[in-house]
Amino acid sequence: MEHILFSINNGVGKITLNRPDVLNSFHMAMGKEMREVLEECKNNKAIRAVLITGAGRAFCAGQDLAAAIAPGADIKVIVQEQYNPIVLGIRNLEKPVICAVNGVAAGAGANLAIACDIVLAAYSSSFIQAFSKIGLVPDTAGTFFLPRLIGMQRATALMMLGDKITAEQAMEFGMVYRVLPDEALMAEAEKLAEQMATMATKGLGLTKRLLNASFTNSLKEQLDMEGELQAMAAKTQDNAEGVKAFLEKRKPVFKGE
Repeated sequence: MEHILFSINNGVGKITLNRPDVLNSFHMAMGKEMREVLEECKNNKAIRAVLITGAGRAFCAGQDLAAAIAPGADIKVIVQEQYNPIVLGIRNLEKPVICAVNGVAAGAGANLAIACDIVLAAYSSSFIQAFSKIGLVPDTAGTFFLPRLIGMQRATALMMLGDKITAEQAMEFGMVYRVLPDEALMAEAEKLAEQMATMATKGLGLTKRLLNASFTNSLKEQLDMEGELQAMAAKTQDNAEGVKAFLEKRKPVFKGE
């Protein structure tokens, strides 16, 4: 791939946005590669956790504006064929997706980060809903996830004012799980991803399915779904191994099956 770096190590599929000269901003070719690599992460049984980060000094500055205003470019097509499938690819991937925000996350880049399951951020990183600065509306599911993470008041203010917030503010608001020294970010993110790659993958995936549904289900619907997916989880090899290991007072060896 030309714009995405991808590797598989210790059960982790590591995706690195790789256009550092333009702060890893997206154009259609990069978006296509991102969709392809997410599909690979979904279908490859050797991959049991995913880690997304950026090359260079930024995580992702969102849309490449030069590409967006190029002759023949259509913003509706860019949103529908580039960002929407990427967000759905992350949310429908029934494996943990960890995001390591290594620098500025702006616009679609900020919303890409918060669409992931667990977000770690470097102290030097920042988040900005930059859309209002150029007269656009937030996309990449920002209007879906941000109010749910930080509340309507804060989400409205960040999106309308376009204020830049620090990684520590993002953690305080609930957008980020942990903030780490810059030099420790990748080691800690890889350690977390590798840890999750040794866990009960099917159970984690079903947990993610439940969390996705909880945004729209009624209490009764969610309770019913919990029962159904608990029954599915109970039939996995990992559940049998977990119970056996508990009774034998040893650490379980999960295989993601």
